[in-house]
Amino acid sequence: MDQIAKDYKTAIGISINAGMDMVMVPDHYREFIENLKELVQEGAVPMSRIDDAVTRILRVKLAMGMLEPKPALPSSDYSFGTPAHRAVARQAVSESLVLLKNERQTLPLSRKLARIHVAGKSADDLGNQCGGWTITWQGKSGETTSGGTTILAALRKAGANVTFVKDGSGAEGANAGIVVIGETPYAEGLGDRADLSLSAEDISAVRNMKRAGVPVVVVVISGRPLILGEVLNQADAVIAAWLPGTEGEGVTDVLFGDYKAVGKLSFTWPTQFNYGFGLTY
Repeated sequence: MDQIAKDYKTAIGISINAGMDMVMVPDHYREFIENLKELVQEGAVPMSRIDDAVTRILRVKLAMGMLEPKPALPSSDYSFGTPAHRAVARQAVSESLVLLKNERQTLPLSRKLARIHVAGKSADDLGNQCGGWTITWQGKSGETTSGGTTILAALRKAGANVTFVKDGSGAEGANAGIVVIGETPYAEGLGDRADLSLSAEDISAVRNMKRAGVPVVVVVISGRPLILGEVLNQADAVIAAWLPGTEGEGVTDVLFGDYKAVGKLSFTWPTQFNYGFGLTY
């Protein structure tokens, strides 16, 4: 809302009249309230628009039992992290992955491979998988929430013989390599970047894996298109995994072919992949 017009009061009027029922204003809510009152008194925002917004808000509160003398506590139906909920989340991950490259039918992998070597800063990092707005505003790398499964842990749960070195070294003799790279958590403006290239750490991990002469699968964790550069050429297969959250098994379901790659790009990756692009097995 703050970006609609330079004048704050004008921005409020445009926003509310456009149909915004509830506004998050943590820093200057007093100014917001005063300006909105003035807009109503001046007739710039009709009182009917305020009644309209308040009615919808109250309907939701009424439906949730919040207007009772003793508001009911949420029932068990609202509990989070149940097996049923995680199953849906896992399915959502599998369906959303986009296969960007798959040379020489590198994917799907076989669980029976003698050894799969795994690398990358996001291979065993639940926080990176979840991104921003996870427990805290910006999120963070590492253990941000309990009960989740990293991609590395999911590979091991799938029964594959896995070794792991973060920087991609030690892949000699492996039958395949998986490098999980991409962005670390961010939210809103603090994630703005002038350059969407991969980090030097990510590029190095892929180079190290490629140097071993094994088929290389790159899994990209990100909330937006990234410039893959030389990584796109070095990888035999590339998957855009977005932010798979706590369900790393949704990624391995596609890596092993338990679920076919079906995702399509919802926007263009400039100079790399067009809108709607997505390979399958």
